[in-house]
Amino acid sequence: MNIALLSEKYTPDIGGLAISTERLARLLTSAGYAVRVFCPSSNLLPSEKRTLTHSGVSVTRFGAHKRMDDTLVDWFELIVVEHKREPFDVLHAYFLTQAGFIATYAGKDLNIPSVVSIRGNDIERAAFDPSRFSHTMYALQNASAVTTNASELVKKAKAFVDREIILIPNGVDTEHFKPMERNELLAETLGLNEGKKKEERYSVVGFVGELREKKGLKTLLSAYTLVNKKHPVALLIVGEVRSGEDKKVFDEFQITNLQLPIIVTGYISPGDLPVYYSLIDVFVHPSLRDGMPNAVLEAMACEKAVIATPVGGILDVLEDGKNGVIVNVNDVNMLAEKIQELLVNAEKRISLGKNARELIVSRFTPAKELEANLEIYRKLGISL
Repeated sequence: MNIALLSEKYTPDIGGLAISTERLARLLTSAGYAVRVFCPSSNLLPSEKRTLTHSGVSVTRFGAHKRMDDTLVDWFELIVVEHKREPFDVLHAYFLTQAGFIATYAGKDLNIPSVVSIRGNDIERAAFDPSRFSHTMYALQNASAVTTNASELVKKAKAFVDREIILIPNGVDTEHFKPMERNELLAETLGLNEGKKKEERYSVVGFVGELREKKGLKTLLSAYTLVNKKHPVALLIVGEVRSGEDKKVFDEFQITNLQLPIIVTGYISPGDLPVYYSLIDVFVHPSLRDGMPNAVLEAMACEKAVIATPVGGILDVLEDGKNGVIVNVNDVNMLAEKIQELLVNAEKRISLGKNARELIVSRFTPAKELEANLEIYRKLGISL
């Protein structure tokens, strides 16, 4: 089976979409299928194309134009040309809007099945963007199959169109993301032990990913300030703060709170993340909107005590008080209170973490994610 996987992001691009697209590509490749990824890139000149093999997956990036319609034309024509050279059995898009539209349209034009996977931010915002709404509706109405990774997103997709939306949760490699002893050398390197005896080290509140408004940037910073008034704690951001307005807000916060220990690591590859999770005492993910956050699943697999908001797929994985803690969206005081409660209660942190990993190991595995996608291909009449 020859699969064309279309996505707007692919590693080393930042974000959950890139990580999830790579995970599916590698899963399909490891199962013996030929996968070709097609992804626009702002790092290439318009109409420039570059193909590299990454972990056994052929990844073709092509230069994006300033105008989205020009980029979409190039994307469509690239798929048509590559299909004539080496026919695809299925076009699978990760992200509903641009990628989903191209996969669906090209599938109709080439008479091959198309699968569109809703990831979160696409369905959450597309309805409010007139420039993307028609592409969204076309993909939802005409794709051979539509999937998503969260129950809440199934409900939202059905508000657009009356058709089957197949739920396929993200999987996480629990052999890679697993509990481990705190890496003291890394902690020392990052300054988490600076000026502290070992028994007096900073407690660490951690966030993993690209911190921005959608991920609860302001709520997190405000809650962190409140916690520090009662409990000396470091804030570890494993990743980056999105450039632009979000970075401006973050920089202004740091300037006015120079006494607070805040560490921003910069981009960390998924392969290196587990050791960073080992440093975190309480993992926080106070999103305003979301799909099925990879970071939450990873933290749970690493037996971390997780605090998150009830958005997107969070409620598919977190049961408040059993394997994590749920806080209201934009509720600074509640977030600070729950962080403080967990910081002073190691027994509770351990209990939540163990229950969290147990759930991930039983229900959110890469094998289940792979099989669910293969079952869709079978139902579409594709010979595996």
